[in-house]
Amino acid sequence: MRIKDLREDNDLTQSQVAAYLHVKQNTYSQYESGHRQIPIECLIRLAHLYKTSVDYILGLTDVRRPYR
Repeated sequence: MRIKDLREDNDLTQSQVAAYLHVKQNTYSQYESGHRQIPIECLIRLAHLYKTSVDYILGLTDVRRPYR
């Protein structure tokens, strides 16, 4: 997954993204490290935050722009 790179590219902290997702920072850290699966609702919110697609976040495409 690309969520760490996207977060760093946008100069955000784990705490800031966690607050946006309404989860604890350690939960978000586990998403980034792959120790916990990201709920679909959070994937959608991350795609909106980074103006990309869920497929890009998951590594299913290299096209960064969203589908819309």
